[in-house]
Amino acid sequence: MSQSFNAATFLKNLTSEPGVYRMYDSQGTVIYVGKAKDLKKRVSSYFRKHLPNIKTQALVSHIAQIDVTLTHSEAEALILENDYIKRYQPRYNVLLRDDKSYPYILLSQHRHPRLAYHRGPQREKGQYFGPYPNGGAVRESLHLMQKLFPIRQCDDVYYKARSRPCLQYQLKRCSAPCVNKISDEAYQEQVKLATLFLKGKDQQVIASLVGKMEQAAATQHYEMAAQFRDQIMALRRVAEQQQVSSSRGNMDVIGVHYASGIACFHLLFIREGKIFGSRSYYPAVPAATELTEVLRAFMLQFYLNTDVHRILPQEILISEHFEALEELTTVLFEALAKKVTIKTNVRGERAGYLRLAQTNAHNAVLTRLSHRNTVEQRFLLLEETLALSTLVQRMECFDISHTMGESTVASCVVFNREGPQKSEYRHFNIKGITPGDDYAAMEQALARRFDKITDDAKIPDIVFIDGGLGQLRMAQAVVNRKFKLRGNKPLLIGVAKGESRKPGLETLILADSETSFNLPDDSEALHLIQHIRDESHRFAITGHRNRRQKTRNTSTLEAIPGIGPKRRKALLQYLGGLQEVKGASISELAKVPGISPEMAQTIHDALRD
Repeated sequence: MSQSFNAATFLKNLTSEPGVYRMYDSQGTVIYVGKAKDLKKRVSSYFRKHLPNIKTQALVSHIAQIDVTLTHSEAEALILENDYIKRYQPRYNVLLRDDKSYPYILLSQHRHPRLAYHRGPQREKGQYFGPYPNGGAVRESLHLMQKLFPIRQCDDVYYKARSRPCLQYQLKRCSAPCVNKISDEAYQEQVKLATLFLKGKDQQVIASLVGKMEQAAATQHYEMAAQFRDQIMALRRVAEQQQVSSSRGNMDVIGVHYASGIACFHLLFIREGKIFGSRSYYPAVPAATELTEVLRAFMLQFYLNTDVHRILPQEILISEHFEALEELTTVLFEALAKKVTIKTNVRGERAGYLRLAQTNAHNAVLTRLSHRNTVEQRFLLLEETLALSTLVQRMECFDISHTMGESTVASCVVFNREGPQKSEYRHFNIKGITPGDDYAAMEQALARRFDKITDDAKIPDIVFIDGGLGQLRMAQAVVNRKFKLRGNKPLLIGVAKGESRKPGLETLILADSETSFNLPDDSEALHLIQHIRDESHRFAITGHRNRRQKTRNTSTLEAIPGIGPKRRKALLQYLGGLQEVKGASISELAKVPGISPEMAQTIHDALRD
């Protein structure tokens, strides 16, 4: 405990009311947030002679100050504790880093409703089906819906612009309501069936289609009857694949496993008696934390995250019981205005769901531990290969991507001894260079990466350059310049592609000596280098494609200061198109209504630059 903090004096004047306490270190950083029904009793427990575990001992040794905030009830304290944890991210609290809302399927309220992917606030009018565990599950469901129900999935701009059916109509995956290939009544009937299907009422949909098929056959509309027959067969196949249990209801099932410092919460999302999908969460857990504390903190942060759109199910099944369970139920009701039942002891089908979630959580932790051990082994072999005397804690790799010089983007990916650290990846949009000059692009990316080197900066131990000797020399010049007054500059290694770009034939080049060498294609050290190189390449291509798409969807006139929508429209209409605007002289541009001679000069110069 910090010498400046007098625990006896603080506790003497501390109230016994409910509230939240914040513990600070000597730097003024919040290191722990907790709630208590009796603040004096709870905070006093930290200053006993014999503390129960290592985590509490480490926490108390860093306390320099404690602040308390009183609340009217323990439930209010629980909500405030959650808000403080999100705000301060204390290192001794269990932290769930999940800021993504769940995706849904939206059935809009148009004359011809469309099925669409949706994530975020539900502002658009229509029916929302979900939540799904991830975007891939939504897209898979939408792809399936296209095969079952000929409802449009195109956006409104595309829908309104059609003058003839698109390819989806030819593939029998859309009934082309945009060009009146189907009556409004028939389309609404398909929308109704799709709604029932998304609600899990498969048998009701099939029964309705069977009736329509028999009616069409009785009136000798055999082609229509055949279409209904095909739709029924497809639905039955899907129902057989998706049916999980005969029960109905919405619930979240949480399986928990905690081993070797890794906690996994595996959630099964069950809606209308079917598993919509599952997702694993790995919150940051301080050492020597009790499993029940981890579970309480996870549920509190997961369901009370106001930044993320959550849907509270009717039931939550968990594998472990903890003391604050009743409080949490009350808090969820007060915060979200919906009653939920949290159960631990269940039987029958619910017990089966819980075992499934528990098994997945256990396997996820084993997989993560195995991955961590594999990465650690590869790091050790790389250090041995390079004859390094210190441990490699951080590696970065840079790559350049462009299409014939267009929209050049550099990537920087980061690996540590646990593998890729995607939260620290960076893109650099390269500007002001000759198109296609990879050397200049690499120089700019590294210069921006190491622009400000401070004592607190994260300096990599090794920097890999995806390229040959020329790019490596350029990188070495930048690093030497930026680290001129420092002695801890990173080791630079070039990764030159082998003959025919075949993996395993890469040549590694050390920047300091410019010596090159190869590693056996079965070397674990080489596999680690290939992994970071491939990840850098993938990330660079992704950034380049996004930038290129954005550039191609943007008119060059938009980048000219003073040229708004009205002037752009006047220029294009008067001169007949963008190419004509680019080729126009200053006098021709000045003839356009609303364009002064000075503005014409600006446009002329900007388009030629």
